Amino acid sequence: MTEKKVNKIVLAYSGGLDTSVILKWLKTTYDCPVVAFSANIGQEERWDEVEQKAWDTGASEVVIKDLQEEFITDYVFPMFRANAIYEGTYLLGTSIARPLIAKEQVRVAEATGADGVSHGATGKGNDQVRFELTYMALKPDLKIIAPWREWDLNSREKLLDFAREHGIPVPVTKAKPYSMDANLLHISYEGGILEDPWLEPREDMFVWTRSPESAPDTPSYIEIEFSKGDPVAIDGERMSPARLFSKLNHIGAENGVGRADIVENRFVGMKSRGVYETPGGTILRIAHMAMESITLDREVTHLRDSLIPRYAELIYYGFWFSPEREMLQNMIDESQIPVTGTVRLKIYKGNVQVVGRKAEKSLYRPEFATFEEDEVYTQKDAEGFIRLQGLRLKIRSLVEKGM
Repeated sequence: MTEKKVNKIVLAYSGGLDTSVILKWLKTTYDCPVVAFSANIGQEERWDEVEQKAWDTGASEVVIKDLQEEFITDYVFPMFRANAIYEGTYLLGTSIARPLIAKEQVRVAEATGADGVSHGATGKGNDQVRFELTYMALKPDLKIIAPWREWDLNSREKLLDFAREHGIPVPVTKAKPYSMDANLLHISYEGGILEDPWLEPREDMFVWTRSPESAPDTPSYIEIEFSKGDPVAIDGERMSPARLFSKLNHIGAENGVGRADIVENRFVGMKSRGVYETPGGTILRIAHMAMESITLDREVTHLRDSLIPRYAELIYYGFWFSPEREMLQNMIDESQIPVTGTVRLKIYKGNVQVVGRKAEKSLYRPEFATFEEDEVYTQKDAEGFIRLQGLRLKIRSLVEKGM
């Protein structure tokens, strides 16, 4: 049976060597128009140059979308309402960006009449799963093309040779000895010299954060106001989600906050070392947990916390558009209704310390918690409480001793 011909392809295009080669390879291999789609989610790019390079490489159409506000509002903030963290350290900066890029890619495919989509993720990583699960969830009739799983350009030299052969500009600067991925939430560094997990990253690798050693010698104090689990203002100034997050990034980066060096378990089965800068996200997670500490019921908190590893896995594995993630999100968002108030933070040389929190409907009541004399708690009541809690332990001990 002959496979159906693809009439038009939308490529997730960054403007780098890999996706430029892919653009040309798609045109020559599938003999059809290719739409170059780029998503601005906060990475620093000269978008006019990205657009021109796409035209020069043979794109039939070029679409660049500014998705920064959507990224923070509809993806980052919902994830932070859950305090999501993968394997205790990774704040999911790359993972949460992929479903948005893929979703917009599907929109572009529908708008341009394309029946195929393509991405530049390799066959070894997580991103191929994240892109393709999103395509399948949103428009399952699209033809998915993953060049790294099809072609024989399996080395940098072969990529460079293909680029030269087809007139694709090859960077004249020395290649960085690692790969980078950036957006408003984080910058990641992987591969190359970082594949040795014993090797400490060079200081000049970090492009966003100061080292804690070179951060200011005086602490920064900020107040973050929350409404239903989302930050809405910094130091009393209300701003859009993307602008607020940019402000947190700046504060965190200046104070050496947010660096992480991780060996994580990829979905495809191997371990991978990654180094990350997530300054604003690190601040936000700490502040959000502090806000919850005085506004969330104990059992609600504990139940939600028991689901964080599963929720984080769903994002890391690429299941953002899955019924189970949506179910968990609905539950989490319901829990966040009372998470409204203000948190004060002291930020100093890589550390974020909570130094104050207040909420109009705070569950923290000094008259209950005080060590001084009070009229609302009878301490003798604790005796029966402890006796009942220990009853099963007492019975087991009696049985073991034959009593």
